[in-house]
Amino acid sequence: MRMSKKTVLPRLRFPAFKDNPEWSIDALKDFSTPITKRAGTKEYTLLSVTSGIGLVSQVEKFGREIAGSSYKNYITIRQSDFAYNKSATKLFPEGYISMLTNYENGAVPNSIFTCFRITDEHVYRDFINHLFQSNYHGHWLHKFIAVGARAHGSLNIDDKHLWALPIALPKLEEQQKIAGCLSSLDDIIAAESKKLDILKTHKKGLMQKLFPTEGKVVPEWRFPEFRDSRVWEEATLSKLANFRRGSFPQPYGLPEWYDEKDGMPFIQVFDVGEDMRVKPTTKNKISTLATKQSVFIPKGTVIITIQGSIGRVAVTQYDAYVDRTLLLFERFHQDIDKAFIAHTLKLLFDIEKQKAPGGIIKTITKEVLSDFKVKIPDVKEQQKISECLSSLDEKITAQAERIEALKQHKKGLMQGLFPSAQEVME
Repeated sequence: MRMSKKTVLPRLRFPAFKDNPEWSIDALKDFSTPITKRAGTKEYTLLSVTSGIGLVSQVEKFGREIAGSSYKNYITIRQSDFAYNKSATKLFPEGYISMLTNYENGAVPNSIFTCFRITDEHVYRDFINHLFQSNYHGHWLHKFIAVGARAHGSLNIDDKHLWALPIALPKLEEQQKIAGCLSSLDDIIAAESKKLDILKTHKKGLMQKLFPTEGKVVPEWRFPEFRDSRVWEEATLSKLANFRRGSFPQPYGLPEWYDEKDGMPFIQVFDVGEDMRVKPTTKNKISTLATKQSVFIPKGTVIITIQGSIGRVAVTQYDAYVDRTLLLFERFHQDIDKAFIAHTLKLLFDIEKQKAPGGIIKTITKEVLSDFKVKIPDVKEQQKISECLSSLDEKITAQAERIEALKQHKKGLMQGLFPSAQEVME
């Protein structure tokens, strides 16, 4: 490793290293080497990348291997090697760098990946990996990428800029201590995420028992006080309720439609979460002028997304206006518990997604939705079911919030344990 003249210090340091020298700044090329070996005819696990998760097999991501005749030119990597995917994503607009951890070896497409191996024994791979997971490299690479410049689907960037990436490094023992701390936090986040998945799976299974299956008029499980109650009645959504699309003045994007300071919340598809709730604050707030051409909904309105991420359902937590990409239920023709009908609709769309090619509903209209059939018990049984499921929803929401808090804690910890990217790169 070639030592640079410039040095920096992080804001936080473990007590054992407070008297250690300042961190040196070195280019990636000074302690790594490019990997260019091709797969040829030898068989390797074919890999792709999922931003924020890492390298996964193509079978896991796409359901099949997609190499085709280009396989022979795939780059081969082994465990602890790094692969830079030059495809932009929302979280990693300058591309994602991932360390191979779950496989002993594999191969990635040479068309969009640049691969390298840490060769200096004084550089700890897990330490470098934590930097890349935080999109550290993006702060450096973004200035070398022309806006919208792509070649064959990948970012048009010269590898020389990647090799010139400046990285601040302490002594090996301090690198190991920092990486160990952050990896322990990652283990906690992974464990809490597993708990969240278990809760979601439990709810899914519970709903399958508490709602009648196709061809049945009562569910498999019924609360004791309702076991002798009437069978559930079937009705189309058009018979059950009045619903309509939201609205917004056209064209989108004109400044006069928005007022981020004093405007009203405006619910669009991305404001409806998968937890059957509207996000605490909407991405956009609209002006008084725009409200005259939109649709107002009071707190407690049932809404469904019908474009983009189709089939997200929520009961709104606040007054708002709603976009044309959603349907809103204006009035029900019988006693309905809104949380119950929201869960009913969610289950209905989950079933439709299972039937759809690839598990994705491509499109849905108000007219098609009108013919959807739902089964409804007496309102007291509706309330009992919704109370049960809403209680579980609260646990799911609390668990998701705990995970997000841990992620934010890790982000803040990294900002203290590493010198700022601006300080290193200036």
